Amino acid sequence: MKKIKLYIAASIDGYIAESDGGIEWLSEFHIAEEMNYGHKEFMASIDTIIMGGRSWRELSNMDAMGTYADKIVYVVSRHDWGENNNIKFITGNVTERIVALRNEPGKDIWLFGGGELLSMLLAADLVDEMIITAIPIVLGNGIRLFPGQSKELKWELQSSESYKNGVVQMVYKKP
Repeated sequence: MKKIKLYIAASIDGYIAESDGGIEWLSEFHIAEEMNYGHKEFMASIDTIIMGGRSWRELSNMDAMGTYADKIVYVVSRHDWGENNNIKFITGNVTERIVALRNEPGKDIWLFGGGELLSMLLAADLVDEMIITAIPIVLGNGIRLFPGQSKELKWELQSSESYKNGVVQMVYKKP
């Protein structure tokens, strides 16, 4: 069975985006060859990406979806914008569809975001691992990493790594 892995950057006060969905605050901490935060290895471990509609629209507006052309991308949205090459839409029965994806053969699944989708999958006990990269910025407001989480969930820290630019990456797994 594939694992569903959250791999996400968050401000140290727990936001993943500005209120309008913007992620410009991450630009100083972009992934580069010399500082890739394990991204290259992570990308090699997955063949599927699940993201919310807002994340997809933000990436599409930045013309960044080409970065994921070799992965199958499932967008959870209220609207079906039509399949386009490697992009497919999940508009109903979200949990059941993701369980079916998890049971397909292949590499693991990247839960890209956002917070509402993460909360839904956490409530359904479908997230196996969380790789959270804490960016040394306090945003003050925006889109929360864990919006309205309805129950307490315990996770075990598997590893952490700090970088010279102040970024700390933590890997958590279910106990």
